[in-house]
Amino acid sequence: MIREDIRNIAIIAHVDHGKTTLVDELLKQSGVFRSNQNVMERVMDSNAIERERGITILSKNTAVSYNGVKINIIDTPGHADFGGEVERVLKMVNGVVLVVDAFEGPMPQTKFVLKKALELSLPVIVCINKIDRPEARPSVVVDEVLELLMELDADDSQLDCPFIFASAKAGIATLSMEEEATDMTPLFETIINYIPAPQGDPDKSTQVLISTIDYNEYVGRIGIGKVDNGTIKVNQDVVLVNAHEPDYNVKVKINKLYEFDGLKRVEVNEATIGAIVAISGISDIHIGDTICSPENPEAILFQKISEPTIAMFFIVNDSPLAGTEGKFVTSRHLRERLFRELNTDVSLRVEETETTESFKVSGRGELHLSVLIENMRREGYEFSVSKAEVLYKTDEQGKKLEPMEHAMIDVPDEFTGTVIERLGQRKGEMINMHSSGTGYTRLEFSIPARGLIGYRGEFLTDTKGNGIINTLFDGYGPYKGDIQYRKSGSLIAFESGESITYGLFNAQERGVLFIGAGVKVYSGMVVGQNAKTEDIEVNVCKRKQLTNTRASGSDDSLKLSPPKLLSLEQALEFIETDELLEVTPQNLRIRKKILDPTMRMRDKRNKQSN
Repeated sequence: MIREDIRNIAIIAHVDHGKTTLVDELLKQSGVFRSNQNVMERVMDSNAIERERGITILSKNTAVSYNGVKINIIDTPGHADFGGEVERVLKMVNGVVLVVDAFEGPMPQTKFVLKKALELSLPVIVCINKIDRPEARPSVVVDEVLELLMELDADDSQLDCPFIFASAKAGIATLSMEEEATDMTPLFETIINYIPAPQGDPDKSTQVLISTIDYNEYVGRIGIGKVDNGTIKVNQDVVLVNAHEPDYNVKVKINKLYEFDGLKRVEVNEATIGAIVAISGISDIHIGDTICSPENPEAILFQKISEPTIAMFFIVNDSPLAGTEGKFVTSRHLRERLFRELNTDVSLRVEETETTESFKVSGRGELHLSVLIENMRREGYEFSVSKAEVLYKTDEQGKKLEPMEHAMIDVPDEFTGTVIERLGQRKGEMINMHSSGTGYTRLEFSIPARGLIGYRGEFLTDTKGNGIINTLFDGYGPYKGDIQYRKSGSLIAFESGESITYGLFNAQERGVLFIGAGVKVYSGMVVGQNAKTEDIEVNVCKRKQLTNTRASGSDDSLKLSPPKLLSLEQALEFIETDELLEVTPQNLRIRKKILDPTMRMRDKRNKQSN
């Protein structure tokens, strides 16, 4: 049976090519909102961090109606770090809309998401977005997309895909650049005409593959998936099975069933083939599980998610200020929270270590892990994290392999030399370079993933904020040798107390300070960046000796340079392998792993002698 009244699509693209804005317009023009309703931009980016950073982190489900056809839409992330979100939701859809910027053209993540869609033999509609940009080059971008399709071995039907030209911001789409566009009708029509309707057998046993897990503190875990066969009903007895775990078989009951309508979940009593449903009331439901009828439990094969490439240790905070600012500070709290994250994030790995105080957390990139850290600190957690390290492998001959990245960099022409030199120092190999003729040059590098750790801040400084860097995991390659990450040392607090203007004034001669006056510090805490390579201890709590000729009031005349306040990402980039980042809801503090200076020197000597 074919459900002609339903279409299931995913919107996929490189970061910042306009997916979420496009979904906004589809919602508006399908009548989801009242004509006088005040709707915020990027309505699908509901998470606070998503709105602040202007990126999509979690895939979202919505649905619109057009001419009696329900179109289920999944808005997906564009960053490679959240590629796991894209990989799994593609099992729910029958086709994709690939959004490509009319100026930038196909970028690394465009290739990644398109490859995943082609592997599943999904039909593709290409939407060339932002055609109203002054520097837009839609006809050239069409050729670039076709070249990419050929490079990815697309079959004839996929190469013959329709192209739509749109401006999501203006709410218009057209089939040809010669035609005048007025609304999104051409895109709606193309989706209905080109994307196949879902197929299945309504008389067969129930089969629903869970592709996404949502979490609500009132109802717990909510499984989201597509009904592949049969019908699913409220109060139905079903079993959970999993294609990757043959012995897994759990009897459960369907408590509540929802379908999507606009931005809302609507409660329904039953759903049949092709419907995307949300199911609540099953406490141990996981991504990749198949909900089946007990009489015929047959699991649907689930996309294997790409492995993590980077790891850091999450450690219980043991600094002198531990427990003063956080609500959740114990190893039990930390363990519970990290393992709870695994419920919804398939790309994450959490491993216990020899000590109960530390957990190894592996993810797809620095951004992936930094979003988890930011979420946890906002929830009231206090902990420490180590410097990010890449995950190595060995081949059959026992040779060490490391994760490689394909970096695509757009920089103003005058900065190309600096960028090439910097990436060369980080073991990057240039594989392509061409000038766009608009004052920008595109550089393509193959570089070890560890060569990019801590580079983004340096890159923004080197290009005066005008450069754009995009990276994509490019498999494992032979180990490229040692890389020197940081050419500067740390300024370390000599004693515990509160920072004083006089002490800071003397310390700032040594480098750049991270703190101002009146800040609590402790011995072993990093308070600044030394201009030279070695670490130096400074006394920022030092007071001026009072005599009858010098008054403490003259401190006011001392001029302090403004401190360099590090964001979470900058702090994670800055820390060295012998340092930790102390994360609390109120502060970020960099510290040495070994706080005692004597023990620290002894440890350093032991490492050098070994």
